[in-house]
Amino acid sequence: MDPITQGVVGAALAQTKGETKTLAKAGVIGALAAMAPDLDVLIRSSTDPLLVLEYHRQFTHSLLFIPFGALICSLIFYPLIANRWQLNFKAIYLWSFLGFATHGLLDGCTSYGTQLLWPITNHRFSWDIISVIDPLFTLPLLVLILLSSVLKSRRCLYGALVWGTIYLGIAIIQHERALDIGRDLAKESSHQPIRLEAKPSFANILVWKVVYETEDKFHVTAVRPGLFTPKVWIGDNTHKLNLINDFPWLEPNSQQAKDIQRFSWFSADYLGIDPQDDMGIVDVRYSLLPHQISPLWGIQLSETRNNGQHVNYFTRRENRMESLKKLIAMFYE
Repeated sequence: MDPITQGVVGAALAQTKGETKTLAKAGVIGALAAMAPDLDVLIRSSTDPLLVLEYHRQFTHSLLFIPFGALICSLIFYPLIANRWQLNFKAIYLWSFLGFATHGLLDGCTSYGTQLLWPITNHRFSWDIISVIDPLFTLPLLVLILLSSVLKSRRCLYGALVWGTIYLGIAIIQHERALDIGRDLAKESSHQPIRLEAKPSFANILVWKVVYETEDKFHVTAVRPGLFTPKVWIGDNTHKLNLINDFPWLEPNSQQAKDIQRFSWFSADYLGIDPQDDMGIVDVRYSLLPHQISPLWGIQLSETRNNGQHVNYFTRRENRMESLKKLIAMFYE
């Protein structure tokens, strides 16, 4: 999730330990430790554009790395604040541990995949219950944690914990409803999905993107689960990537072919041809508007590259404000 949310959740868990008078100190240390795992985005290469995809949400996000990540944070924090804040190493490590521990699990609640059990497995866990940015989840937590720090009030802290738990609980229910609607829609279309997923659209848990795979296509639909009558926006479909047919010139042992395999792992094999570029391969799961196949990122191939050259990696954010306005309209349409 975004750094602010990571920091706030890390601060909240850290504040559950220690005396009331240390709530602010615990919050600061917990927040900084909770944000630290995302420093893995600095692992990148000027020649290999997919390297950052392999290492982001990898070892720093593993549950097995938590004790070591907390230790690294503590060794950095201790000489900077121990004397000034009159803290011992044990307290700093405990708050760092609690903050660091929240990061991978919170990322696992989103849709992008987190290697929670690396190096045992490189499986990307994703529970698909919350967007990477969700103000309705984050802002109340932020206010309550700030109040608990300033007022030295555990009531505010407990209020934050209750809010976060309730919100994620509602998100789980919404996710299950979206899945049920998706299955019904596939059945009505006489489709037998090989895979079917539901993901929250950007910054909310009201409107969801349902994407499912049939034998030769991916289908997307936007749904707004409700207590009574759900709302459905029938969306796009696209053919699944077929390397032999789509890129007959591609050498199987070339670096571009290897990069496609790497991008396929990152994208859980939800790969299609870029609607805007027949030399592009995209992850069909993500778009600003949930009923569209309008990819946010992908890779671009070229026939002129030699066998040792990498693909290009691109992101696409055109018409962002227009798309956000349309998405907001779907909340109440």
